[in-house]
Amino acid sequence: MSTLLDHCSLVRSKNAGPFTLTFDFMCHDEDAYDALVASGFLNENLFATLFGADPRNVLVVNHPLALAVKVSLPRPTTQGDLHDSDCYAGQQYAPLMDIEITPA
Repeated sequence: MSTLLDHCSLVRSKNAGPFTLTFDFMCHDEDAYDALVASGFLNENLFATLFGADPRNVLVVNHPLALAVKVSLPRPTTQGDLHDSDCYAGQQYAPLMDIEITPA
């Protein structure tokens, strides 16, 4: 089994406006990208479960030429709201880092 760091040289989360959270997964090389995509790990249900979103509102986009995957979903709270604990959304990727990826 592996984790995201076995596949990715960069994993980050950030705002994509005050209502949208986005994640970038940039892979080490083509083999790592192919293995990550084939695993199906980065899917709508994973992000819906972790962030309380409707899976129909989670967008997963594979970018093979960039060896990257981008995931976008509605923020759990609007940026700057009293209940917003991460205004720039830079720490939202953390729950993903220790999850083991099972091969497809």
